[in-house]
Amino acid sequence: MASKLSLTEIHDTIRELTQIESELERNINTTMWISDTHGAGERFTTILKGRFGLIWRTAQEALSKNFSNEKLDYLDKVIQRERYLTRSDDDEYSLERQDVISALVKIIRYKVEDITDFDLIRSDINMDLKTVIENLILGFHVPNLVYEDEFIADKVITALAKIVKQVILGQLVVLGDVFDRGDEPDKILRILMSPSIRPYVQFVWGNHDILWMGAAAGNRSLIAEALRISVRYDNLAFLERLGINLDKLKAFAEKLYPGAITGLFKAKMEISRKMEKTLAMIQFKLEEKTIKQFPELQMESRLNLEKFAEMLKKKETEGLTDTDFPTLDLDNPLELTQEEEDVINDLVRQFTSSPKIRDLMKYLFEDGKLYHINNYILNIHALIPSTEDGKFDKLFGKKGRELLKHIETMVKNVGRRYLEGTEQDPFELAVMFYLWCGPKSPFFGKHAMKTFERYFFKDKVTHKEKTLHWGENLKKKEFMDLIMEEFGAERIVYGHTPVDILKGEKIASPDGRSINIDGGFSEAYLGRGHSLIHTPYSLYAIILPSLDEIKEAKYASLKFEEIARFERPIKVRDVYKGTELQKRRDELQKKLREYIKKSK
Repeated sequence: MASKLSLTEIHDTIRELTQIESELERNINTTMWISDTHGAGERFTTILKGRFGLIWRTAQEALSKNFSNEKLDYLDKVIQRERYLTRSDDDEYSLERQDVISALVKIIRYKVEDITDFDLIRSDINMDLKTVIENLILGFHVPNLVYEDEFIADKVITALAKIVKQVILGQLVVLGDVFDRGDEPDKILRILMSPSIRPYVQFVWGNHDILWMGAAAGNRSLIAEALRISVRYDNLAFLERLGINLDKLKAFAEKLYPGAITGLFKAKMEISRKMEKTLAMIQFKLEEKTIKQFPELQMESRLNLEKFAEMLKKKETEGLTDTDFPTLDLDNPLELTQEEEDVINDLVRQFTSSPKIRDLMKYLFEDGKLYHINNYILNIHALIPSTEDGKFDKLFGKKGRELLKHIETMVKNVGRRYLEGTEQDPFELAVMFYLWCGPKSPFFGKHAMKTFERYFFKDKVTHKEKTLHWGENLKKKEFMDLIMEEFGAERIVYGHTPVDILKGEKIASPDGRSINIDGGFSEAYLGRGHSLIHTPYSLYAIILPSLDEIKEAKYASLKFEEIARFERPIKVRDVYKGTELQKRRDELQKKLREYIKKSK
């Protein structure tokens, strides 16, 4: 028999029931996706101010159809800069202060559904403007002074612009690869970690993030590789910000290569090229030791050094780009010299003990995940391992969702030990190397990473990294059905491989079930990028502006690829969160009915 409910419990039950019913009838929050920012911190910051095109689009939806693109451009800039812009600030266009206030209020009303939203807004309103802002949004009377006094009007515009940024976005999904290429991955992560943004972020790891996470946890070859990539792109200031002292490495590199560097080393600065070559040889030796130590990784095809040493011994060098290898023992090519050992030990000590690296990695290990499902959309960085015939492929004896969960657990284990300062499991630490570049890794998707061949072999055929079956399988209805059934999803969103829309490539598949949002965000790729937006009314991609367009602030040049439009707005009851809420609602209703029955 059910126990008698107290008056307090009855009130609590009724309150929770009404809150659940209200939540179920709310529209879903707007979700935005970005991917593969690759250290382009300044570009990321600039575009984030406009919420990757979402501000412009939301303003367009909220305001009347006769609100011109010029007005939208101007309003977009006001919201981004959080201040009123006069003609002297912007030569192209401006609106009267009263018109700006009216437009901002309309956008806020368009996004705010009920008192729950309004309570969140109130917490951030400047106390001096609290009553004015509340009355504006609620449609109550405000004194003419609000519009006529320029100083007060400008303060109101700034407050409203901040609120617009707050209410237009409910969730930000980042599909990984913050690191490498650009020199400000730390800036991007600190923005994502900031108190104002962190609660809304879902971070899915990419292979370049895994590289740095494995390095921080103590994988020696990944430390050499992370540093090699950094010096290759001359990101020395970034390493200095992390507290990494390269003096010992620099001195050793100068000693090894006193003259001009030979080989295909691409760093712009000479000292960077010398460090790049020095680290490359250390990296290759350490990688091959890992491959031999853990044959279960099945990466024997990447054992190059012994064959390479034989070629050098026999003077078979016509096809090589370089023959200057002072640290390579041709009889024992996998062994580090004593000086290499000293250098890598120094770098390992610094890398694993750096508090600044630890701060960034703590966020990635604790908040990050291998995949994320929201609103029945599966989010991953690159792929789910699959076979040529469109089935899930096995790795570590597992496949599909079970495999992804197993890998995520191993990564989390590595992170926990790193953050606790306890000894790592050697195999799980080696798995971090596999996840970075292994053929069945859900982060990689190619049969091999051909860094060695690109450095040392002239024949470009040897450089080819064959893409595995993911792209072709996504075109198969049966494979997409398999994914949807396995993960309880209706669509899949991923990144990793840039989509060049200038070549006519599409972000979404014809049926809209698979969506690639890697648009080559950083300058090292296409310098453009994409964002994906899911509102209660539609799902669409925004083709982000190029660097030149950003400098000229031509936001009217934004292009959109509509993927789906919904006949009615999607409510919380229509998505997974709603399913969980309805279960809780049913429990509470049963509890209340039992009380009523007992009370009669």
